[in-house]
Amino acid sequence: MTIKEISRLAGVSSAAVSRYLNGGYVSEEKRAQIKKVIDETGYHPSAQARTLRTKRASLIGVVVPKINSESISRITEGIGKVLSARGYQMLLASTDNDARKEIEYLYLFEKYPVDGIILIGTMITGEHRKFLKNAQVPIVVTGQYTKYANCIYHDDYGAGKAIGRLAASLSRGHVAYIGVTREDKAAGAAREDGFRAGMKAGGAELEEEYVRISEFRTDSGYSAAMSLLEEKKDIDVISCATDTIAAGAIKALHAMEKRRGETDSPRKVTVTGFGDNQMLKAAAGGIPTVHFGYKTSGIRSAELLLDVIERGEKIPVEMKLGFRMVDGDSSEEKEYEG
Repeated sequence: MTIKEISRLAGVSSAAVSRYLNGGYVSEEKRAQIKKVIDETGYHPSAQARTLRTKRASLIGVVVPKINSESISRITEGIGKVLSARGYQMLLASTDNDARKEIEYLYLFEKYPVDGIILIGTMITGEHRKFLKNAQVPIVVTGQYTKYANCIYHDDYGAGKAIGRLAASLSRGHVAYIGVTREDKAAGAAREDGFRAGMKAGGAELEEEYVRISEFRTDSGYSAAMSLLEEKKDIDVISCATDTIAAGAIKALHAMEKRRGETDSPRKVTVTGFGDNQMLKAAAGGIPTVHFGYKTSGIRSAELLLDVIERGEKIPVEMKLGFRMVDGDSSEEKEYEG
């Protein structure tokens, strides 16, 4: 169904139908005729055609690794706040931490079309780099550093180093580390590398037999922690790459306590994390962790993208955000700028 066909069925000009669809003036009589035909035929104007007419769809595609994550919800809240205030709508796509789905959604959004894309990144593969270099719409990558697009990311290395120093100071036995895939350059590689550097600066070493890799899930963190606790009896600190994984480690410690029984002395192990998860704080009373400005990163990402879309900003932007160390009981906090 086309505008010409609508105009023929309604007995009006194509120009009248176009004005009706774009909110222009049409007499009440013609408006009623056009509406009747549209209602009867179920006609929907083409998003592509509308974009060609207005030069803007007022739509932003946002690709996230998962939606059931406190950190992601904070980022999207920040994005949504800016978009709503400036007359844009968000199209949200969740990939369930599947890099291939990220690529699919990026190309889908590019063709839809949207005015721009925000990718909350988990890893930057060769396919990602190819898309970012050749993208036909403005893009901002959030949470990962890349030289192929405007990006806003956190100081994961610095935060890892701060946690590593803390772990070294708390331990009188051995420190264990539960990380994530190093293909994730931020949560995986940067946090682990920073943690090792912090341990070394604190006069300790992270031994490989005390390292495990987890998925970004509580149950996976639980399995990794149980593996450590069953094999090693001298662990007094378990540092985790995310608070979600840390929640699994805490669950594993409780399970080990029940298994040991009341006659044995409790095993005192400190768990640390990254993310300052509020649900974990409420359930477990808080752990030593890192607070990242996730909502701030969402706000800055949306502002940056809209500046490119509306003002044609051409200067590449790489923005590193700082972090805040949070003590287990939140009694002491230290801020670090990016």
